Amino acid sequence: MAEAYGDTGAAGAYAPDAALVNFYDGVARMGMHQDKEERSPAPVVSLSLGDSCVFRFGNTRDRGRPYTDVELASGDLFVFGGPSRYAFHGVTKVYAGTADAASGMRAGRLNVTLRETGL
Repeated sequence: MAEAYGDTGAAGAYAPDAALVNFYDGVARMGMHQDKEERSPAPVVSLSLGDSCVFRFGNTRDRGRPYTDVELASGDLFVFGGPSRYAFHGVTKVYAGTADAASGMRAGRLNVTLRETGL
């Protein structure tokens, strides 16, 4: 990590203390939102497992354009920090049946999001 986070001032001091786990079936979606409940400005680290999805990564002002649609597959890690830490984002589509058997998922997508809460 090139930047320091938290009060330590040391690069690479990322120490997540919370994890969110969301399950998406083949028709699930997550509307555009910001992750701004935490007191810490440390990056959000998101791990995808199972079916692929379209992850919409937007701007920090509102839910509209500009945004970029990124296809995330099982095993992909998406990290957003710095100025993009508070970007609107969501899941617009899950591609049912795309998980590799090696993922251990028969169906659906798991997303594990790690965060520093600052609490």
